[in-house]
Amino acid sequence: MGDIHRYDVPGTWPTWCLGCGNFGIWNAMKNAYANMDLSPHKTAIVCGIGCSGNLSYWINTYVLHSLHGRSIPVAQGVKLANSDLTVIVHAGDGDTYGEGLGHLLHAARRNVDITVFVHDNQIYGLTTGQPSPTTFKGTKWKVAPEGVFASPVTPLPLALIAGATFVGRGFSGENKHLIALMEKAIRHKGFSLVDIGQPCVTFNYVNTWKWWNDHVYKLDETKYDRFDYELALKKAQEAGDKIPIGVLYEAEAPTFDDAYRSLNAEALAYAPINDIDVKKLMARHL
Repeated sequence: MGDIHRYDVPGTWPTWCLGCGNFGIWNAMKNAYANMDLSPHKTAIVCGIGCSGNLSYWINTYVLHSLHGRSIPVAQGVKLANSDLTVIVHAGDGDTYGEGLGHLLHAARRNVDITVFVHDNQIYGLTTGQPSPTTFKGTKWKVAPEGVFASPVTPLPLALIAGATFVGRGFSGENKHLIALMEKAIRHKGFSLVDIGQPCVTFNYVNTWKWWNDHVYKLDETKYDRFDYELALKKAQEAGDKIPIGVLYEAEAPTFDDAYRSLNAEALAYAPINDIDVKKLMARHL
């Protein structure tokens, strides 16, 4: 895959609104990236469509923008083609839990060794504030003046039930905590999902910075066993007065890409292509 973007252009900034929670996620990702000394040519980030995708232009590594809701299957393809890469997904809550929910569950059950960071602002921010799958029931929006009728998707229990071997939740306002959480998720061998609460200051007047600060508590400051599956299921459903952040669950299990690699001695990325007429192939498909 090729480097299709120009990154870290001096004097430029992501086009997020001032005060957007994405700035905290961007800062945490850069710090985690540096702390882990990830090599740009050995790392691939796949982004979805939405405000979260703007992060991709300011991380110095391989980046691919996918179609809306399709970042996870694209990331799986990247990992299976070159299992030597560290593969990370950055996508929004609408992108991942709406259009891409089926992909999330199947990646979890396969235990593909990729890390998925969901920028969860509980709204479709890029398209000016429509309800997303994680919007609270009864919340009134401009396109839902009588309130949202459907109950919100609860992604963390779904991921656990599907077989995810690392599940966590972060908050962009707790940056040092988020950095450490990102590092743990990336280092984990297997499918990792981290849902990250991040306020949308322009359109979401419910889940504000104050709301998040008033509701979150850190699991690592309590007596919590992250290897207890039943306890993790219970904690993953806490969404009332207090919301836990940190590692909810972690387990070891064989990965899909290891099994796939055992069937193919050499990664597809290193397979010889001398016998392929690239020009003829391009002419056929373009």
